[in-house]
Amino acid sequence: MFRRIKNQFLRYFLIFIYFIIIFFCSIELNFLWLFGYSPDMQDIKSPSMSLSSEVYYADGTLIGRYYKENRSPVEFKDISPNIINALISTEDARFYHHNGVDFYSFFTSIVSTAKGDKRGGSTITQQLAKNLFETRKKKSQGIIKHIPLIRTIVYKCKEWLTAFKIEHVYSKQEILTLYLNTVPFGNNSFGIKTASLKIFNKTPDKVNPAEAATLVGMLKATSTYNPINNPEHSLERRNTVLGQMLKYGYLKKAAYDTIVKTPIKLDLSYVENEGQGDSYLRQAVERWLKKWCHDNDYNLYEDGLKIYTTIDPRLQQFAEEAVAEKMKMLQKRFDNLWGKKNPWRDSNGDEIKDFVLKAEERLPIYAKLQKKYSNNTTLINQYFEKPKRMKVFTWNGEKDTTFSSVDSIKYYTRILNTGMMTIEPSSGKIKVWIGGIDHKYFNYDHVNQSRRQAGSTFKPFAYLTALDNGYSPCDKFTDKPVSIKYTDGGVAQVWEPKNADFKFSYQEMSLRWAMGKSVNSITAQLTEKVGWDKIVQYAHKCGIESPLKSVPSVSLGSNDVSVFEMVRAYSTFLNKGEKIDPLLVTKITDQDGNVLQEFGLKTEKVLSEETAWLMLYMFRGGMEEPGGTSQALWEYPGLWKKENQIGGKTGTSSDYVDGWYMGITKDLVTGVWVGDDDRSVHFTNSETGEGSHTALPIFARFMEKVYADPKSGYTYGMFPKPWVKITKSYDCPSPHLKVDSAETDSLFRPLDSTKVVPVPVATENPETKATDK
Repeated sequence: MFRRIKNQFLRYFLIFIYFIIIFFCSIELNFLWLFGYSPDMQDIKSPSMSLSSEVYYADGTLIGRYYKENRSPVEFKDISPNIINALISTEDARFYHHNGVDFYSFFTSIVSTAKGDKRGGSTITQQLAKNLFETRKKKSQGIIKHIPLIRTIVYKCKEWLTAFKIEHVYSKQEILTLYLNTVPFGNNSFGIKTASLKIFNKTPDKVNPAEAATLVGMLKATSTYNPINNPEHSLERRNTVLGQMLKYGYLKKAAYDTIVKTPIKLDLSYVENEGQGDSYLRQAVERWLKKWCHDNDYNLYEDGLKIYTTIDPRLQQFAEEAVAEKMKMLQKRFDNLWGKKNPWRDSNGDEIKDFVLKAEERLPIYAKLQKKYSNNTTLINQYFEKPKRMKVFTWNGEKDTTFSSVDSIKYYTRILNTGMMTIEPSSGKIKVWIGGIDHKYFNYDHVNQSRRQAGSTFKPFAYLTALDNGYSPCDKFTDKPVSIKYTDGGVAQVWEPKNADFKFSYQEMSLRWAMGKSVNSITAQLTEKVGWDKIVQYAHKCGIESPLKSVPSVSLGSNDVSVFEMVRAYSTFLNKGEKIDPLLVTKITDQDGNVLQEFGLKTEKVLSEETAWLMLYMFRGGMEEPGGTSQALWEYPGLWKKENQIGGKTGTSSDYVDGWYMGITKDLVTGVWVGDDDRSVHFTNSETGEGSHTALPIFARFMEKVYADPKSGYTYGMFPKPWVKITKSYDCPSPHLKVDSAETDSLFRPLDSTKVVPVPVATENPETKATDK
């Protein structure tokens, strides 16, 4: 066909044009899947900025959505001409003179780059094509993506084709509007409206030339030219944009000379409602899926995923109600205890005088204020002491008030928080996730982000180690003083733990009685016998992943762990000695329901069935043994029907900083932590601050609600019978003496209560006794 053309130059030129056309057609048609998907005209006419992903409860009801919350579209009439002029003069001066691709700018940019002056040649329309239709995203790539140079050429050609389509469908004003509504400004801010509000507290129609130049200047590199984090670079870039506006006649010389001499004036007082519709659970799912999304190239906020969780909506509601009811009471108790006194105290109980100052210095804004005011502490203090209107959290709903930053620090530091999680060990499914009291005001998740001293809830790992290494629940130790010598970091140490009341009964006690009553001295003796290194090994084996310092006090809970870890580890006992990887998500589909991934239970056998069952028997000792620390559960009659059995362990760290309860039923394991986010703020005595008085009531009220609802799926009942033949002696009833039913579980603090009361006694279930003595 081309041989008929006599002119050799013309013939080769036409061959070149022919192959260019074939090449572009191949890209458009995705020939042999080489080039990946390209947006068609229907996509261009109905663009989608992003598709929200949805997360569901186990029963299919919606929990919430993930989407770009920081995008607020505006119309062209609501955008200041200053922004339009700054954008065109900087990004695409020939915007009104091309049809989507500016070949003149493209070839001049190649020449400039070759000379060492690197600059882009993409038009605003091409940038819109890339932003809106993600022409370079992995899903839009074909087999050719593995060839670097060719891949880049294909990307550029695909942008050209898309840009031509956009220009065919939309007017120039519509293109500018789409661009400014989709362009990213960094810090999860998308669109001109969000950026102008966050940086200048102005809507886009109120922006002046200097502010418009600052905003447009950020588009080159949102982090480098961010006026909040990099004011000097931002100022330099702003002036460059102003120079472009002057060059193309959008700014007069006099105005330019004045503006370039002025600093950037920020107004960061705008407060956006980013937490709307958010929750601890929604954020927990996002953290859970972070690696999966990265590995599979999905964007949770854009790709329209449907995520199905294991959370039971009924149980979740019961837990939220129990937390609200009991935490409101605890906060009132705490406020009555401290009154108008400041509760931040050192280990000696003395007020920490510079507490508020240290809290100010930890705030992100403090370093900026130091720079702004040249370390002038008077001016910095004035900023923190300036009153302003704000809404604050209260247990009676949000409250409008006038607080300074100092007032706010003092107010929120006094508020107690909690973390709670429930799991069904047989399936590994997490049924309840309560990260705190209110996600809007307290974002930190106290289930798996926070780690706190476990106190006596860690003692069972010492008893587990003993049972798995030759001891039985009936083996006896004497409650007496103990002194343990050890080396820590090459330094010789002596550990002499005291019981919570600083007294020793010198009474011989079975291991079940000692664990049920939470006797420090016997736990310490057992630790010395089995070895603290081995206790650490068993804790890790059951699912504790936090680093544990291997010292004798490890068995009394001196290390920091999370609620998530503790619930997982305790689940090993109810799951016949098999450690589980807890499941929060069971399935992910695309927007059309096609399954992308299903998640199943993963287990690992770490304990024998005999040891696991014996540990369940030990946990019942908190209710059944004299002085058992779980016996406050008797105060909740809704728990004790149809011979129901509950096991558990209370825990309280030093100075009543942390209160814990780990509760076990025949089907579920629940962990509850209560305390203040700042460890210097806490209760002062056992009657107010022990785990049996803070965390246990939440568990008790929660389980009452679960048992009261026949639709919950969980009923009263006894613990499982032995799964295998029990070879160790365990039926050794303790003498039921008259003791304080509020027996302490603290590590080092004395009891304030000395009253003597009778304790209800749970009779041994004959069906669970060993028959092979």
